[in-house]
Amino acid sequence: MSDKPIKIPGPDHPITTERNPARVVVTLGGRVIADTRDALALREATYPAVQYIPRENVDMSLLERTDHSSHCPYKGDASYFSIPLGGERSRNAVWTYENPNPAVAAIKGRLAFYPDRVDSIEEIQP
Repeated sequence: MSDKPIKIPGPDHPITTERNPARVVVTLGGRVIADTRDALALREATYPAVQYIPRENVDMSLLERTDHSSHCPYKGDASYFSIPLGGERSRNAVWTYENPNPAVAAIKGRLAFYPDRVDSIEEIQP
């Protein structure tokens, strides 16, 4: 059993997830890292929306798992990947919640990208 705190989203710290109707394409170094029409947009408090992309829509051969981890009391424990193609800039550029807290179960196993560690995260409207 974890002794890490678990917080439930609420009026003081709302978190919502909804399907993004746009096509989401992540690029780095002229390569498409991810391309999906099945992204989930997670909106947390006042932070910008984060696109969570299914693994099957990410070129996992371009990612390298790292031993870096972090904990969010609302979402749980995150694991990270680097994108070697991007060099030092793209270390720990990708995160995933493999076993998220129940309130955000929809993001389980999906990947998210730091915008400043890739060249672009483009949303192409249908």
